[in-house]
Amino acid sequence: MKKVPSQDYSKKGIINKADVIKVIWRQQKGMAYLIDGKKISQEIKDELKAEVAELARQGKTASLAVIQVGADPASSVYVRNKKNACAYIGIGSESYELPEETSEEELLALIAELNHKEEVRGILVQLPLPAHINEEKVILAIDPAKDVDGFHPQSAGALMIGSKGFLPCTPAGVIQLLKRSDIEIEGKNCVVLGRSNIVGKPMAMLMLRENATVTVAHSRTKDLKELCRQADILIVAIGKPKFITEEYIKEGAAVIDVGIHRLEGKKLCGDVDFEAVEPHVSAITPVPGGVGPMTIAMLMRNTLTAAKIQARKD
Repeated sequence: MKKVPSQDYSKKGIINKADVIKVIWRQQKGMAYLIDGKKISQEIKDELKAEVAELARQGKTASLAVIQVGADPASSVYVRNKKNACAYIGIGSESYELPEETSEEELLALIAELNHKEEVRGILVQLPLPAHINEEKVILAIDPAKDVDGFHPQSAGALMIGSKGFLPCTPAGVIQLLKRSDIEIEGKNCVVLGRSNIVGKPMAMLMLRENATVTVAHSRTKDLKELCRQADILIVAIGKPKFITEEYIKEGAAVIDVGIHRLEGKKLCGDVDFEAVEPHVSAITPVPGGVGPMTIAMLMRNTLTAAKIQARKD
């Protein structure tokens, strides 16, 4: 029998009576609790909006510079969503949309300029970059005090040793999804499927911070299905559409799907086969509407944190 999450719906961002009725109905039908990233991200953005307003009353501002090289459609959507989030929260936004043929030297020169621009509190370079630009050089060029993506080695090192620093936005968003959905982390077996520097590795470190017992699995892992079936919390970030089926799932587990893919007919899906897995789990993120909105919310949080730290030095 499935373990149903706590009934304190306010912790899940569920404050509307109609939404509570929907949750109860799903539970009575033996269906998984849907972790609503849209609602939780909105809750966070509203909290940040109040903090930005307080900062403004003190005569201080927060501003984010976003650099996009080329016109990749997916990147353009992400950049537009970041601009909209800034506008909603009250964070200033500077957008630099550079042509595909922009040289590495030109990009590095712009980053250097923004590093010294006092009113810019955070810098984000939208990835991926064109093949002729070295991403590592670009990440290293960003002032660690403005590294709101959390990709700079200084940020990664702080995460590794448990020091304060900017957290990568997607893994930080996953932690908030779990906490605000009242899903217990401490003492639970967690499998992180994927070992990228952007999601998999930092995700494992953050789960360790929350006192989970963490295993990182990847393309060379043996007996992957058996390993995943031991997970109380399964976090999937492997970049393969609908790869995870019910054969990988422990009954009653919580499943976080970080992947997003566009199938034929423009339908979106994640790394998890939602229809196959959902009947077997206690909680699951949908795609879209799960992890994606949280990434932007946590970027906004990092930008506000950067603004507060830098304002104290002004």
